[in-house]
Amino acid sequence: MSEDVKDRRFALFATAIGACGIVWTARGIVAVQLPLSDENKTRTRIGQRYARLAEARPPADVQTAIDGMIELLEGKPKDLSDVVLDLEGVPEFHRSVYDIARTIPPGQTMTYGDIARRLGGVELSRDVGQALGRNPCPIVVPCHRVLAAGDKPGGFSANGGVATKLKMLAIEGAAVNHTPSLFD
Repeated sequence: MSEDVKDRRFALFATAIGACGIVWTARGIVAVQLPLSDENKTRTRIGQRYARLAEARPPADVQTAIDGMIELLEGKPKDLSDVVLDLEGVPEFHRSVYDIARTIPPGQTMTYGDIARRLGGVELSRDVGQALGRNPCPIVVPCHRVLAAGDKPGGFSANGGVATKLKMLAIEGAAVNHTPSLFD
């Protein structure tokens, strides 16, 4: 077993949208789990994704990140760009996408195309969407602030899908061009 695996810990924490989870190492935050339908399901999902993981009391830097996420999800314009992430093993392109997404302030949005252009060309928009769909640290890497063309919501891979994305954006006061369909 590698030192990295033995080093991982997790905790659950209550937010305005439900019980979230956080996974960390000594190097930084590895993952944030958005809420599932109940706390036990959130805990189980973390265990499925990260084997050999112990629940623990968060150290001060992780608790500061948790407190920031709680504030943000209460509608306070909390900047989480200083939260240290441990994205070892995450592809470089994905990390570049996440770095750009982390510059989007609360209440603001950017499109997949905007990020793609910064990375070399609008033809990378689909790749940007795929990277965001694999974002291990939602909220800290605010993938919910990235919209499709025309400022439409686009997709969201978390529990609740686009409805969760829209709820998070509404909490932050962001404007989204969205008319609910029969399936929303």
